[in-house]
Amino acid sequence: MLSKKIEEALNKQIRIEAESSQVYLAMACWAEVQGFEGVAQFMFAHSDEERMHMLKLVKFVNERGGHAQISDLAAPPTEFGSFKNMFETLFNHEVMVSQSINDLVHITLEERDYATHNFLQWYVSEQIEEEALARNILDKINLIGDDKGGLYLFDNDVKQLVAAGPDAPQ
Repeated sequence: MLSKKIEEALNKQIRIEAESSQVYLAMACWAEVQGFEGVAQFMFAHSDEERMHMLKLVKFVNERGGHAQISDLAAPPTEFGSFKNMFETLFNHEVMVSQSINDLVHITLEERDYATHNFLQWYVSEQIEEEALARNILDKINLIGDDKGGLYLFDNDVKQLVAAGPDAPQ
């Protein structure tokens, strides 16, 4: 059985994961309009992944005797200015999500809810990967700079990553 405090914190995280899905979806739309098919595919896939993170939380809350709440979401930006700005936004968003997960883990320890603490360890590991991926992509974008040919090759590289699937070595 979830305490009210943990149920509220998990519902807050459900909203954050849903908003993350929306952020990636907005980035996918922006990249697609810019003509970057690979980046768009990557963002569409990540949007789906974030939604799955949300659904995993929803199921957990409901299965533990709580009531998952689906709330309204903040609208994500629709313009990002440049790929560098977009990936900086993405990286900063992932850092915020990591902090939120860490805060949630802290609450589970305060409440002595070790089952929820154990469940959240998957999210802790996932966020390490998400931040590393965002940082790696941002580093590549910084190397490319404003070189259009470099951006074209980067887009093709990202397309190959998506085609290879999430378990392919990077």
